[in-house]
Amino acid sequence: MNWLSERRVTVTGGGGFLGSHVVEALRRRGCEEIFVPRSADYDLTKMADVLRMYADSRPQVVIHLAARGGGIGLNRERPADLFYDNIMMGVQVLEQARLHGVEKFVAIGTVCAYPKFTTVPFREEELWLGYPEETNAPYGLAKKMLLVQAQAARQQYGFNAIHLLPVNLYGPRDDFDPGSSHVIPALIRKCLEAVEGDEDAIEVWGSGSASREFLYVEDCAEAIVLAAERYDGAEPVNVGSGQEVTIRDLVDLIVRLSGFRGSVRWDPSCPDGQPRRRLEVSRAKEAFDFVATTPLEDGMHRTIEWYREARLPLRHEEKEAMTHERLR
Repeated sequence: MNWLSERRVTVTGGGGFLGSHVVEALRRRGCEEIFVPRSADYDLTKMADVLRMYADSRPQVVIHLAARGGGIGLNRERPADLFYDNIMMGVQVLEQARLHGVEKFVAIGTVCAYPKFTTVPFREEELWLGYPEETNAPYGLAKKMLLVQAQAARQQYGFNAIHLLPVNLYGPRDDFDPGSSHVIPALIRKCLEAVEGDEDAIEVWGSGSASREFLYVEDCAEAIVLAAERYDGAEPVNVGSGQEVTIRDLVDLIVRLSGFRGSVRWDPSCPDGQPRRRLEVSRAKEAFDFVATTPLEDGMHRTIEWYREARLPLRHEEKEAMTHERLR
């Protein structure tokens, strides 16, 4: 038995993409008392619901994953909502954790908090050396305030709150909704729909020159659980693979693995976002012995196959509806 397995753990956002994998990782560690507050039951932007969540769950450890976010499109369309929802959730959930005597709080930040023009690889010490990339700044800054609050609560009250900075994630159960998805699920969906529709081309935003680092979701979940078990420091910790790929090369990989045989049309009038992203990840290794183990191509293959299988019931329903319509 380890320390974490003997604690009551609340995972906000535990029903979501990353959260569901974190819950599974906790169960593999032997955690039996895991509380996942569903958004339909607890609106964490409202103090009354936050208080009710703590009364219902009585946690000893809180892993705060709940967030409102999405790709470049959503960030451009709803910057005020993304700022408000994320900052209100973070401020209230963390402060009430302190007031309710929670032993440890694990705050999950974002790579979007880094300045737009950060020296590559991004080092935690450079987090405050500039303004974030404009399209995701409201979201990134709202999440960044969790770090400020955590360090202030530690300084004034001795509260054990840690802050992790995951890079862009991908994997099974990601958000494939074209209105809110990030780059990898959006590209996978485009390619598979193009294959199914026998289309000869897909369109992709930007120039393809921007680069990103991606981390397989199961690796990130493992990092979060390791940090909850082993890390008690005040400084933020990057969580990533340490590997960088251009969007153009990423598209080529997804095209190949999805079986799409058409052409790719780039739209340079659409934004690329931050020019480059790659994290310096040595602190995670030193602090809680985390090293990512899933190569990008392996993780991408698993993600495409998961989404291909997830789409089967939907395609069956669509075909039935079309048949029904013809018979009417």
